[in-house]
Formats: sequence, C-alpha cells, structure tokens
Amino acid sequence: MTAEAASVPGQIRTAGSRGQPDARPVCNLSMLTHNHLSSLHAENAPLAEANRIARRGARRGQWLLHPTDFALRAGERAVLTGPSGSGKSVFLRALALLDPLDGGEVRWHGEAVSRSRMVHYRRHVAYLRQRPALLDGSVEDNLRYPYTLAVYRDAQFDAARARAFFAAAGRASDFLSRDASDLSGGEAQIVALVRVLQLDPEALLLDEPTASLDPESVRAVEALVAGWFDQARTARATVWVSHDPAQAQRVGARHLTMREGMLEEPAARAAYAQGAAP
Repeated sequence: MTAEAASVPGQIRTAGSRGQPDARPVCNLSMLTHNHLSSLHAENAPLAEANRIARRGARRGQWLLHPTDFALRAGERAVLTGPSGSGKSVFLRALALLDPLDGGEVRWHGEAVSRSRMVHYRRHVAYLRQRPALLDGSVEDNLRYPYTLAVYRDAQFDAARARAFFAAAGRASDFLSRDASDLSGGEAQIVALVRVLQLDPEALLLDEPTASLDPESVRAVEALVAGWFDQARTARATVWVSHDPAQAQRVGARHLTMREGMLEEPAARAAYAQGAAP
C-alpha cells in the first residue's frame, strides 16, 4: 500500500512508516516566509522614515509642513537649508515626534512608531535644539540627569567617557565640575550635545546647534558630531539644519532644502529629470 502525505495548506508533512502522517513538527512555510521577509525588511529599512507627515498652524490651520516623505538611512549625513520661517524646525521636530502630527506617520526600522514606543524612538533618534536647556547644578549633574529616567534604566553614567568627549571639544579635565550657570553659550551647547551623545543614539537631528556660537565653539560642536558619527558610520546618521552654506558643505553629503513648508532634494530631482529626459 502506497503511503500518501497529508495535504495541509501552507504546511509540509511526510508520511510515516505505516502510511500515517509523520508526528514530527510541522513546518509552516507561510509563517517562515513571512518572518524571513519581515526580518529582511527591518534590516533594509531606514533608521527613521516619514510617510506623508504634516503639521498645521493651531490658530489659522495653515500648512506649516505640507505632507512630506523622507527616509534617513544608516550612514547618511543630511543637511537641511532654507529661508527663516520656511519650516525646517517644524519638520525636524515632527520627525523627532516632539509635536503632534496632523497627518502621516513616522516609522522606525520599518515599523510605525506607536504611542507606547514613542519614548524608545526618541531614545534612538535624538533631537538637539538651537538653544540648550540646562539644569541648575554642575555639568556632571546635567549629564547624570538622563539616567534618572525610566527609558535609560539599563544604562549608567560614565565619567571617563564624558571627560573624553569634553577633551575632544578642547575642554579641561575639570569641566565636569563647572557650574552650568557659569557656562558661555558655546559651552552650554557642548554640554547639551555631550548629554545626548553619551546615550548612544542611532540618529541625531540637529536644529541649528551652532547658531550664534563663536567660531571655536562651532568647530568643537562639529568635531564632536563628526567623531561620534565616524565611530560607527554604518549604523548612525545625522540631519543638520544650518543657515551657513560653508558649514552645510562640511557637515552634510546629502543636501535638502525647505521652502514654504515643502521639503525638496535638488540632487534627487535633478537625477529624476535626467532619467526622464528623452
């Protein structure tokens, strides 16, 4: 008598020695295929991705940010320029999920960022504002503060690493003990940046971090970001908002512009036009 394999959709069964289906574990091909494809998608997905994200003004309802698509992949250094009031900060804060969206969604490694995952997303996609907000107390107090938050309960402050960051920015070994209220604007921004870098984010969203700083502080901030990126350039990314054309060339390889709430990428548009030309 010929043994026949049981036919079950999406599964493989082999016949046993007496014509009965083998009792070995069933291999569900559809499940394996789905899991494999999901894993591949997550590996190939951007670090952060905006799908039609939009923001409107609270009073008049005008577009602050028109529906926008954007993908930031590991290894990218993007720089965003544009006139004042064009929506650069609005876009960056929306991508960081610091302000409520009026449309669209943000994805992290291919998965939509739900409300429950928002804190973890912000841990890995960090936003640095133009004017830093420091706490009362010493520089070290400011660096220790994030570790009191639940999202960082698995990490701890490393004073030696902090000193190394400050040394790279040209600051003395006793800088940790300085009182935050005595810092210059440039020094305060360096502290704010180190406070973020020590937490090992995957992406940095830098909202004009060197605006109004002295040249020495500008160089220090740029050097800190470059050093952080170079340590793991295949796993990290930056978006840097700048009004300085020379700085834009230094800090970014991918250039974006914002005009009246609309994000444009001149190089991508030119490449598309060239490809579409007869």
